[in-house]
Amino acid sequence: MRKGLFALAAAGLLAGSMAACSDKSDDSSAGGGSGEAAKAGKVGVILPDTKSSARWETADYKYLTEAFKAAGVEAEIKNAQGDKASFQTIADGMIQSGVKVLMIVNLDSGTGKNVLENAKKAGIATIDYDRLTLSGGADYYVSFDNVEVGKLQGQGLVDCLTAAKASKPVVSYLNGSPTDNNATLFKEGYDSVLAPKFQSGEYLKGPDDAVPEWDNAKGGTIFEQQLTKNNKIAGVLAANDGLGNAAIEVLKKNKLNGKVPVTGQDATVQGLQNILAGDQCMTVYKAIKKEADAAAELAIALAKSQTPTTATGTVTDPQSKKEVKSVLLKPEAITKANVKAVVDDGFVTKAELCTAAFAKACAEAGIS
Repeated sequence: MRKGLFALAAAGLLAGSMAACSDKSDDSSAGGGSGEAAKAGKVGVILPDTKSSARWETADYKYLTEAFKAAGVEAEIKNAQGDKASFQTIADGMIQSGVKVLMIVNLDSGTGKNVLENAKKAGIATIDYDRLTLSGGADYYVSFDNVEVGKLQGQGLVDCLTAAKASKPVVSYLNGSPTDNNATLFKEGYDSVLAPKFQSGEYLKGPDDAVPEWDNAKGGTIFEQQLTKNNKIAGVLAANDGLGNAAIEVLKKNKLNGKVPVTGQDATVQGLQNILAGDQCMTVYKAIKKEADAAAELAIALAKSQTPTTATGTVTDPQSKKEVKSVLLKPEAITKANVKAVVDDGFVTKAELCTAAFAKACAEAGIS
């Protein structure tokens, strides 16, 4: 299904004197100027929401804005807030405004495909950012090796269950949204680790549910139902930190937090704090600055009518079977033993992570 596995170091972006300005109130950013910036076309970026993960607001928006500003390229970054109609309206507006490059994080492949097709009809270069739009035909795709993300989650749960000396543990799944191809890839990854455990009888397969739209509240309700049906659940494969926290809140109500290992992903402040508290087994750190810088470098080259040189890999679209030029970055498993690495990398700050309730745990983790 996949060809080529490529890790990209943080991209050194072109510096420029013209700045892009941003307005957080409407999740948009714009910039402009003369000289080098005037020769480049405008870039439009559509992010998906702020509910499924904090990263879209706290990381992607920030890093993309900084990258375009540094290159002096005009950019407009908007967030669809999980609304498909809004996503389409934003895209139509960007296309009509004459953007030269359109980068999207789709809400689902159907909506994303329609947007990409309209952009192509207008002669606009397209980039799938983080999520591949199935049959969408984007010119480029920038993400992480998402099957590897799932493998890290599966192995992380195995390691925690082994440390807990669990005997024939019942493992439940809180999968991501069924409309997100990344969720499918994550599951492919952790199934490759856990399925043999189920088949051998070493582990027992518990409930296996997808969470619509990565909705954390729905995830909590689903997990509560899982635990009600099977109170012997001994491990939870939660597809991201938000869903992991939703499960942890239910476990707390049942005085089971810290006793039932829970996975996550995204290395959010909340997820890392849950790890420091002993309530979450692990998370997966995806160096989003590298992802944003890589995508911005592609977009900047296209906006300047240059041929991008960084997309040296390919991913095969599982529906259309077409190959998409890609940049795939390498994820990293994070446990209590290496939480410090996320702080050292600048993804979260000590001030954000080590609030009073976690000061002692941070000190024990070597975060100073």
